[in-house]
Amino acid sequence: MRHLPLVEEAMGRQALALLRQLEAACVSADDLAEAAVQAFETHADAEIITSFPGLGPLSGARVLAEIGDDRTRFADARGLKVYAGSAPVTRASGKSVYVAARRVKNQRLAGVGYMWAFSAMVHSNGARAHYDRRRKAGDRHTAAQRNLFNRMIGWLHHCLSHRVPFNETVAFPTSQEPHLALAA
Repeated sequence: MRHLPLVEEAMGRQALALLRQLEAACVSADDLAEAAVQAFETHADAEIITSFPGLGPLSGARVLAEIGDDRTRFADARGLKVYAGSAPVTRASGKSVYVAARRVKNQRLAGVGYMWAFSAMVHSNGARAHYDRRRKAGDRHTAAQRNLFNRMIGWLHHCLSHRVPFNETVAFPTSQEPHLALAA
């Protein structure tokens, strides 16, 4: 399946031009990422944000960009959770109660939140244990991941408000009581 030589040459030149455009876009994206990381690392909250498992300089910059650095913007962690879309919507009428995922939210913060929660499960034993508990309780993957993000964004609000780094032993305490086997 060949074309005329002139058509093949034109298609080859077109492919090379598209490859040059792709290369330029990749270089520009890398330059933008490098500039974002450099600007983020000079921010006062950078150390606190990157102390969380699963948040690196680039994802931390995205989180900071979306929540801002005005600490009075969210009166409490619940406000930040609603803004991020991690807090569920509960509708109750009479005897029925309906709990659903929030649809109206900051999509960019929710997007980085899912990546954050997924990465935190790999880098934090406490986060992984929390996710596994939610799965055993009957949550599907997305719901358990959203619940983990909900917990992490609440801790982010706490850490930023109190100017302390993330502490996994406080955020995900382990049970000190030994589990007793049930006698048969």
